[in-house]
Amino acid sequence: METTEKGRYENHRCVLEVCADSVESAIAAQTGGADRIELCSDLIIGGTSPGAALFRLVRRYTDLEVRVLLRSRFGDFCYSRYEQDVLKEEVQMFRELGADGVVIGSLNPDGTLNMEQMDEMVHLAQGMKITMHRAFDVCRDPFEALEQCRKLGINTILTSGQRASAWEGRFLLAELIKKAEGKIEILAGAGIGPETIPDLAAFTGVRSFHMSGKTVKESRMLFRREGVPMGLPGFDEYKIWQTDEANVRAASHILSHLTESG
Repeated sequence: METTEKGRYENHRCVLEVCADSVESAIAAQTGGADRIELCSDLIIGGTSPGAALFRLVRRYTDLEVRVLLRSRFGDFCYSRYEQDVLKEEVQMFRELGADGVVIGSLNPDGTLNMEQMDEMVHLAQGMKITMHRAFDVCRDPFEALEQCRKLGINTILTSGQRASAWEGRFLLAELIKKAEGKIEILAGAGIGPETIPDLAAFTGVRSFHMSGKTVKESRMLFRREGVPMGLPGFDEYKIWQTDEANVRAASHILSHLTESG
């Protein structure tokens, strides 16, 4: 991996956010040294909105900042009026439950940000931290979207640089860091792990990283009925995906050194 002078660091500490879809994963994130959690359900399909019960239990067993992903379904980010109503209800519900932030995003059919829907959700968030999720990565013009996020008062943009991984998107990430001018946190996500963080940080100047740190565990089931799929074709019903504490700790250790080195 190469580096460039684009990677000059801003004078603030590094941040590690872990996306978690279970209490076990949230606990692993905390014990591994994460700074905050993006809480969701169904991470294996990119994440959907979690339930209130999961949020409450994560609050009970951890004390990290929790930002809640709000995504009503698998698929694109072009939401109907009914889907938008669900998202608005979820913003209000998680604000009342005490979430630190919400992670949102909505697009028009032409790939631009749906400013009307975004503004409705931002208004309902009422002081919570707000992240623009990876709808940003499939929008038409990332620089226009960056400015729109700034106008909306969004705190963070989660992005891979509009590529399959953050390293592949490193050139756009570097440009976004420059154009954000420290006013919006650029949170690099997709393919983030201890082995990718140092070079990505050096190349882009990114100081905030989003990872799942997942490992695949065997189901505890002894009896296994094969040939009865419960979801999308190709998924093994007897594999459990969870955040691995050691992966998070390794990433946290690297970010501590980056913070110390300035």
